[in-house]
Amino acid sequence: MESLFYVLLALIAIAIVLVLVGRRMPEARDPIQTRLAEFSVREEPMTLEEIELSQHFYERIILPFFNSIGRFASRFTPQATLESTRQKLEMAGNPMRMDPAFFLAMRFVVAFGFSGIFLISYLISGRELLKGFLITLVFLLIGFFFPQLWLEGRIKKRQRDIFKAMPDALDLLTICVEAGLGFDAAMAKVHEKWDNDLALEFGRVIQEIRLGKLRREALRDMADRLGVNEMTSFVAAVIQSEQLGVSMAKVLRIQSDQMRIRRRQMAEEEAHRAPVKMVFPIGMLIFPSILIILLGPAILIFMKSPMGEFF
Repeated sequence: MESLFYVLLALIAIAIVLVLVGRRMPEARDPIQTRLAEFSVREEPMTLEEIELSQHFYERIILPFFNSIGRFASRFTPQATLESTRQKLEMAGNPMRMDPAFFLAMRFVVAFGFSGIFLISYLISGRELLKGFLITLVFLLIGFFFPQLWLEGRIKKRQRDIFKAMPDALDLLTICVEAGLGFDAAMAKVHEKWDNDLALEFGRVIQEIRLGKLRREALRDMADRLGVNEMTSFVAAVIQSEQLGVSMAKVLRIQSDQMRIRRRQMAEEEAHRAPVKMVFPIGMLIFPSILIILLGPAILIFMKSPMGEFF
């Protein structure tokens, strides 16, 4: 019982540390744009030492430490695994500006952190060492796969948010194109008016086009980064209309209508799944409480009656 208390205490401490680190973690932003903004408002040029000290503690200490561990681990990691990790980070919006090496290092650090805290707690309790080492291996695996599960959750959440924002974004694109703007200017308008993942992706496409990349290649790269089937279909329709000379406004309106139908269908599917998802909480949580409330007084009365003496 004492060992279980130490385990729960360790898990609570780990959860508190992860929450605090997540809340204090700086948001993903372009460091070059930030440096240029700071340089433009200063009258005197900054020295190299001042630039280093102006950075966040995460950028000066934590990020280089994790990157060094990740680079060492990447030497023994297959290239296909690194490429797959890089693609998943892009699909998740690249939180905390991580690279594959950083993510690999985080997996190892979290794994050894989980298992180390549990092992120390178990040794303090004075229990059997063999059983403690076996449970430590389980926590080692949990800690190793926890960042991967977190990344998968970020990807699903981002894809769901982008899917929900697509019909409104396509409506705005249609209005801008019908008003006389080009498709690039319409995407820039969406990026200017909104502040969500889809608008940020449109802004990235505009920047890539300004740097010389072809529009169809930039759009294909955006579809690959997002991993949303509806966005892939939209990009294919836009590229095809550009190559065939079809009216862009007509294509955008058709895509917008299809996206609204698809979003309505997804909502209906979720509504049909709701009764199935409610079976477990109703059967395990609600029904027992109702039975206790309804049958509890009757059972007490029955136990006090003469018939209750036989039980």
